[in-house]
Amino acid sequence: MELQSYQQARLSRDPRFDGVFYVAVKTTGIFCRPICPATPPKEQNVEYFQTANEALVSGYRPCLRCRPESAPFSPAWNGTQTTVQRALNIIHEEGFHALKLGDLATRLGITDRYLRKLFVEKLGVSPKHYVQHQQILFAKSLLHQTHMPIQDVAFASGFNNVRRFNDSFKKITTKTPSEIRKHPATDDPIRLQLNYQPPFDWEHWHNFVEFRKISSMEHVGTSSYGRTFLWPDGDNFVKGRFNAVHRPDKQGFNVSIVIDDPKYLYSVVQKIRQVFDLNANVGVITKALMTAGLPEHNVTPGIRIPSCWTVFEAGVRAILGQQVSVKAATNLLNQLVEELGDKDTIDGTEYRWFPTPQKIAKSRLLFLKIPDARKQTLIRLAKYCLDNPTADPQMWLTLKGIGPWTVEYAQMRGLSNTDIWLESDLGIKKALDIFPLIEPDNASPWRTYLTFNMWNML
Repeated sequence: MELQSYQQARLSRDPRFDGVFYVAVKTTGIFCRPICPATPPKEQNVEYFQTANEALVSGYRPCLRCRPESAPFSPAWNGTQTTVQRALNIIHEEGFHALKLGDLATRLGITDRYLRKLFVEKLGVSPKHYVQHQQILFAKSLLHQTHMPIQDVAFASGFNNVRRFNDSFKKITTKTPSEIRKHPATDDPIRLQLNYQPPFDWEHWHNFVEFRKISSMEHVGTSSYGRTFLWPDGDNFVKGRFNAVHRPDKQGFNVSIVIDDPKYLYSVVQKIRQVFDLNANVGVITKALMTAGLPEHNVTPGIRIPSCWTVFEAGVRAILGQQVSVKAATNLLNQLVEELGDKDTIDGTEYRWFPTPQKIAKSRLLFLKIPDARKQTLIRLAKYCLDNPTADPQMWLTLKGIGPWTVEYAQMRGLSNTDIWLESDLGIKKALDIFPLIEPDNASPWRTYLTFNMWNML
């Protein structure tokens, strides 16, 4: 049945399958996305792979027309509860610099050997080869789409010198970076197209974020969203900003990025994908919601998780939103950023950044018109995150003033956890009055989308 659906999808160039599988052509040695505009090859000349890594390991080269490196990563097995997915989250969030696979296995609580076994089983490659392939695929995307100098491309892709980058790139793609290069090197902003599997409910994402917008930090247009961001760099932070324009005709976003240090570009791009939830496998999620008992005509196709930039930011938003309206919470957030956020004027425009945990931990927050107990909760959270920057928000429950709803909200919007069911939320309780037969556990590991669907019906 899966083979038949793959055959139909590639022949119809169905964008819903973009990133779900890849089509390798035996006669040319090239592999493509199912939406490739090239004339479809005969079925006897085709081989199917679930990931680009499997195709690369099998000796196929990425197509220069459809560019497989640009596909969303949404295999059917993808879910937050798998060890492989947690490993991938760490790799993609932290990038390739100083990544040690032994440390990765330790963080996952497994052995190096078992980690290799899981990667081969799910992705068809070892962790080492997976990382190398991601480096090259990202570099290929930058060479195709940006004006970045090759040296910067190498650095952004996790290579410490250009010679090693050139050797690795040619080994995997059979071409040199210079042969792939599409644009002359300039100092222009970095511009990329980030793709998704349709549909994408832009109206829902846009309205949710606009209602909670921090005006001095975020810009929400009719078809665009932009914001400033900080990226950790040792004891300091690298500043940056991006703007994304929705292009539903191209199933993606045109994104421009400005960042002080290109070394962190890969991780920043992955974070932007998380902000828009571009890797969501819509077909799999829709089936899960219907399994939970939500009638098909009540499933809003293409709802995405609107993510904050950091889990700390999500936690602050949740605390300020306790027992007040969304509008009142947003006003408080704007005051917080105005008072404590760094600011710069660039080309005549003033930009502000969300306050770091250190800034909030040192403040008495006297400018906020909220109960002192809530101020102290914010300060406790800031101090905790300052000392434990990578701790799971579940540990926040040890802090006075933070309960399950705050933690779950932070996991949902800060970590893009796809399996959060806000059972105690008043809106969810109202929605369950309309659909009392919903069995949320049947939607796991996609219960966050059930949460948003239920909110959307109110």
